[in-house]
Amino acid sequence: MKTAFKFPSRSLSTLLADALTVFWGDWLDLRVRIPQVAASGLVSPLIYILAFGLGLGSSLDRVSTPTAGDSYLEFILPGMVALSSMVISFGGTTFSICGERLFSKTFEEMLLYPIHPLSLHLGKMLAGIVRGLMTASAVILVAVLFTGRVWSFLNPLFFLLVILNCAVFAGLGVIVGLNVKSLESVGLFNNFLIVPMSFLGGTFFDPTTLPVALKPLVYALPLTYTTLGLRAVAYKPLVEFPWYSIPVLLVFAIALSILGAYQFSNQQD
Repeated sequence: MKTAFKFPSRSLSTLLADALTVFWGDWLDLRVRIPQVAASGLVSPLIYILAFGLGLGSSLDRVSTPTAGDSYLEFILPGMVALSSMVISFGGTTFSICGERLFSKTFEEMLLYPIHPLSLHLGKMLAGIVRGLMTASAVILVAVLFTGRVWSFLNPLFFLLVILNCAVFAGLGVIVGLNVKSLESVGLFNNFLIVPMSFLGGTFFDPTTLPVALKPLVYALPLTYTTLGLRAVAYKPLVEFPWYSIPVLLVFAIALSILGAYQFSNQQD
């Protein structure tokens, strides 16, 4: 099934209304699994918090001082929020589209909707953002309980960065979901893209302290900008906030949206 991709001739309000219609279809299925979605992304962050924050962190705190936060546990908590929102936004979106394409065979019906391909992408991306926010909220609650810093993790700038991070990886999940031929292929993307980014995206270390030769690799990853921004919001004064992280994440999200809309317009199932 193929839909012609043209520059949006409809009004922005129509595009958004159509996107919300697509999102609503996913929400009807998602709302009955809210506890499951919120809890599924907690497993890895909790393991990392226990193993690295409380285990390794207790040793590191004796010999060094973290560049943000009062302990290594506090240092990695913003990274755990970024990591959990990334994993669920990407994985949930990818598997949702794969299920529609490969198993329930309902995806072709969506391609017949009389709406712009960009609205299809945005609707699926919004569902991924909601999935990511559910899990991120659970991790934020854990962070508040561990640190007692309520305002550090519950302020508008912090949530803006989390939403942008979810948008980037939900958008990536849409594109992967449209292209993979089997669930095994999803595992390959997860192993070679998401897992390496989880460790190289600044979640467990400060990217500014890396050797110059490694910085291009780390700063090419969108998760790095989310982690740097969340860490600065949580523990540093506003004047030290890396404002460049917001436009960088926006560029990633917009680029993926354009690519996703093009993919939808040329999708054949």
